[in-house]
Amino acid sequence: MNDQLDLLGSAPDDDPLADSQTLLPLLHAWQGNGWLRALDMAFAGFLLEQVPDTPASALLAAALVSHQLGHGHVCLDLPTTLQAPDFALSLPPEGDAAGSFMLPSQLLAGLSLEQWQQQLEQSQVVDTAVAAQQGSRPLVLIGSRLYLRRYWQYERQVVEGLRARLQPMPVSDDLPSRLQALFADSQQHPDWQRIACALAARGRFSIITGGPGTGKTTTVVRLLALLQTPAVELGQALRIRLAAPTGKAAARLTESIGKQVGQLPVDDAVKDAIPTEVGTLHRLLGSLPNSRHFRHHAGNPLALDVLVVDEASMIDLEMMARVLDALPPGARLIMLGDKDQLASVEAGAVLGDLCRDADAGYYSEQTRDWLEQVSGQSLAAAQLHLGDDRQHALAQQTAMLRHSHRFGADSGIGELARAVNRCAAEQARELLTRGHFTDIRNQRLSGPSDPGFAALALGSDSNNDAGLPGYAAYLQVLDQQRPASSTAALDPLWQDWARAVLKTFDRFQLLCAVRRGEWGVEAVNQRVAALLQRRGLLRSEQLWYEGRPVLVTRNDYSLGLMNGDIGIALRIREPALIAGQAETDALRVAFARNGGSGNIRFVLPSRLPEVETVFAMTVHKSQGSEFEHAVLVLPEARNPVLTKELVYTAITRASRQFTLLESRPGVFEAAVQTPVRRISGLDLGS
Repeated sequence: MNDQLDLLGSAPDDDPLADSQTLLPLLHAWQGNGWLRALDMAFAGFLLEQVPDTPASALLAAALVSHQLGHGHVCLDLPTTLQAPDFALSLPPEGDAAGSFMLPSQLLAGLSLEQWQQQLEQSQVVDTAVAAQQGSRPLVLIGSRLYLRRYWQYERQVVEGLRARLQPMPVSDDLPSRLQALFADSQQHPDWQRIACALAARGRFSIITGGPGTGKTTTVVRLLALLQTPAVELGQALRIRLAAPTGKAAARLTESIGKQVGQLPVDDAVKDAIPTEVGTLHRLLGSLPNSRHFRHHAGNPLALDVLVVDEASMIDLEMMARVLDALPPGARLIMLGDKDQLASVEAGAVLGDLCRDADAGYYSEQTRDWLEQVSGQSLAAAQLHLGDDRQHALAQQTAMLRHSHRFGADSGIGELARAVNRCAAEQARELLTRGHFTDIRNQRLSGPSDPGFAALALGSDSNNDAGLPGYAAYLQVLDQQRPASSTAALDPLWQDWARAVLKTFDRFQLLCAVRRGEWGVEAVNQRVAALLQRRGLLRSEQLWYEGRPVLVTRNDYSLGLMNGDIGIALRIREPALIAGQAETDALRVAFARNGGSGNIRFVLPSRLPEVETVFAMTVHKSQGSEFEHAVLVLPEARNPVLTKELVYTAITRASRQFTLLESRPGVFEAAVQTPVRRISGLDLGS
């Protein structure tokens, strides 16, 4: 094969773009080198099998659009691909493109945008904008963007669904007085929470975005009270549902929203009409087994008046299309989330796309005047850009919370997060190294056996001024607070013990950027387990052992466990199955209900869905979580997944302490200076 590829790379007469059969070996070579996925190659092969005269340029575009989808891009942007062709593949990050065959940059060097578009338009596997509505070809070309048909349809559904909801709704005359009653204790000027409530009160679609500690949950609770109060007074309480993309995010919102509803300055009847239970979007829509489809859709819409979706940064394009499809036309949709966090693992960065202009505001004169009149807040000092109702229609229903109650000017975590968000790598490095803030620091690792890593992971780190634990702490609680052997199986002491173990474990978390490599999730999990074994804190002769922390990686509705839930294997006392028999000891995995505030459920290990050990987790998996001490472990080399959004997300998982672990200089700076590139055509402008 290499000889054949040498010819492809060197013989000018064997131009792979001249003939599809000549292109296939090159695509196979890219797949063999890990630059294409088997799925991408199979898609190109399928098209050629179905339409043998498919031009090589269309076949190449098909493989690339499929590959880009796997990296979160909704479509293939042809001009971007021609300007930086190697970006379209999973090439090695530091220029080590080993192999004697052509790179995309060499392959596409002689192809112009006009030629590529023309060849795609003439292909029998591509529909253009004119024919796309009635056509059925697998690829759709819209201008210079090439889509898989299904994702073009999703994007169209989202754009049309949101545009239909952007017209302002009439509001009652007493809205200003209701806002004043809900925000009477506010000391912020302007109070962006109050402004957000006012905007959302007049629309069937609204976005409330903001960083950690800006009060998104507080805002939405007051917003629900604002909407529900007049409805309850009329005896027609709104049907409100709360949802989040993952079980972990749903559990956290359930815990926080329940506390805040009780503190609302409204009648008990209104409080009772505000739900505190949050479910996953999959459960809300009614996920059908072994299918991409849901029980609720346009033909069987959800029975609700208001839908609140939290952690919206994790929503991919397909899920957004499904939500809008299942939403009744008259229902309100309220999206909450941090636009600067990592986007969904799946294709699309919906919240990021929709919040492109959130920092600048772009409120029209009419919106500004209305907001100042209704909210009583002056926007003059906010220095927002002036917008247009038509060109910036979405901006009129978007509010960005700008004051962090958790990370003020004296917070190193907050300052570091803000610097990273601005791609200010030098400032971020200075914050970490000058030692002015005690809640952030960085540590250089010499290698996998670095004693500093062991001290940090175990909790014996002398530099830990905050007195926060490592993983030895939860095992000490496990051992020292274990109920006596004579404790009956149904005694609440078992629940209390399990809750204490889980709570202590949840205080500290190692976060990795990648799964493989010396500092990837897989190696770090093995390393920490080995450290704990050598200290005599763990005994793990087999897969399941007491103290093993696990992360659920697939939803299991029968058990009530969701992707992202964390449990710990504990040996507990089990009731006798038959009267008269003795109680027995058994290994069960303990999970906290409702984010830690409710009872503990004990699950037989063999009944669990897919799980993995979780001394370390990826930053993606940590979204929707919060830890007192979060540690970001960077890999030894630059990697395409290392972006400023990943670093920002890791930093903002920490509530009291953030530590950066790095084994090679320059990797952190490169990540901070690399914003995520998610290519899509999601735009609600006129």
